[in-house]
Amino acid sequence: MNCIALYHVAFENLGAFAAPLEARGYRITYQHASQQLSPAQWQDTDLIVVLGGPIGVNDTALYPWLAAEIDGIQRRLQHKRPILGICLGAQLMAFALGGKVEARMAGKEIGWSVLNLDTDGPLKHLRGVPVLHWHGDNIRLPDGIEAIASTPGTPCQAFTVGDHALGIQFHAEFAPSALEEWLTGHAVELQHAGVDLQRLRDDTRQYAAGLERAGQSMIAEWLA
Repeated sequence: MNCIALYHVAFENLGAFAAPLEARGYRITYQHASQQLSPAQWQDTDLIVVLGGPIGVNDTALYPWLAAEIDGIQRRLQHKRPILGICLGAQLMAFALGGKVEARMAGKEIGWSVLNLDTDGPLKHLRGVPVLHWHGDNIRLPDGIEAIASTPGTPCQAFTVGDHALGIQFHAEFAPSALEEWLTGHAVELQHAGVDLQRLRDDTRQYAAGLERAGQSMIAEWLA
C-alpha cells in the first residue's frame, strides 16, 4: 500500500507515526504540498497524510498552490478515501468540509497539556497523556461534524468523518529527537509568542516518550 505524506516544512514529518504505518504495510513517499498531486493520486493513493506547517488556510493569496491542496483534500473527502490531517492538515480538512479556521482569541497554544476527550475510539490511548500543542488558529467545524477532543481555549482538537478521515490539531506524531529542529525552525514564532524554550525542553523530556507510545497506539488502531 502507498502513503503520500504532504509536508509544508521538512522537519514536521511523520515522526513517530512512520513506524506504525510501515508495520501496517505502507510505503511512505514525502512530497512538498506545493508540488501538486494529480487527480489520480488524490483518488487512488491508499492513504494521504497532510502534515503541519506555519501557514494557514487563509494564506492562499501568498501561497497560491494552497488552493489546489484544499481542492484535492475536498475531492478526497468527497470520495471517502482515507486521509489523516495533523495541525495545519486538520485545519485544511475542516475548511474543505465547509468549516472555518480563525485565530485563537487566547493567543498561541504552544506546549504540553492533556486533552479533554469525548470518544472511545483510537484517541482513547491519549487519555491522561500530555500531548504537544503548537498552533495559533482554532477550527470551527461545519454542522454535522462534532469535535471529539478539546482543551481550554481550543474547542476542537480532533474530529472524524466516517471511518476514512481523522483530523488532529495537536502533534501526536511528534518524535522527541526532533525538538531542536522544531525550536530552530519556528524560532521567530516562538520569540513572538514569548515561549520559554527551557520549559519546553524540560516538558519534552518529561512527556515526549509517553506521547510517542500513546500516539503510536492511537494511529495503529485508526489504521486498523
